[in-house]
Amino acid sequence: MNAAKRREIFLRLQAANPHPKTELEYHSPFELLIAVMLSAQATDISVNSATRQLYPVANTPEAILELGEEKLTEYIQRIGLYKTKAKHVMQTCRILLEQHNSSVPQTREALEALPGVGRKTANVILNTAFGQPTIAVDTHLFRLGNRIGLAKGKTVLEVEQKLLKVIPQEFMLNAHHWLILHGRYICRARSPKCAECIIYDLCEYKNKDNKSFSHPVFPSL
Repeated sequence: MNAAKRREIFLRLQAANPHPKTELEYHSPFELLIAVMLSAQATDISVNSATRQLYPVANTPEAILELGEEKLTEYIQRIGLYKTKAKHVMQTCRILLEQHNSSVPQTREALEALPGVGRKTANVILNTAFGQPTIAVDTHLFRLGNRIGLAKGKTVLEVEQKLLKVIPQEFMLNAHHWLILHGRYICRARSPKCAECIIYDLCEYKNKDNKSFSHPVFPSL
């Protein structure tokens, strides 16, 4: 995919959604960190349902430690892998309290040192909570990068590194949200909604649906 196509993709995504944001509900970097930790192999809907009950009761490292692992588990038990996540959340809260003055660190290294926090979670926090131009590659971004030809790679890290190279700097801050939302709702893993896709004519997916396409054809680049 050439640079002109990539730029046009992000211009259209920006025009359609000028101020994209995560669908996870939060009011502080700490709340976002916990929500992202809980979201692994779970839907944002299930996480939001749990945190709407949890955060009014405990939304700081101290409060969650005081709540205790057993009580925390009760709040998140409908989320996948909740027992492991409860342990990681408790361990993370303890580290934040003892090593970071109860604040969420703003470096990838410090974030990845927290139990249950990998590179993707760290990138989400750096980008969404602290405004750093990072790309958090989840299953949607990995699929999208390979499928439409934006950034092909055999591993999540390879796709991430390619996206960081090819996305125009002016779009970098919001690119992660645009791509996740596009992959989640339009360019789905099964039966992508090609008829609703605003970047259809720019997409290089060989098996895209030509029969249902009804958008006007944009000028070729």
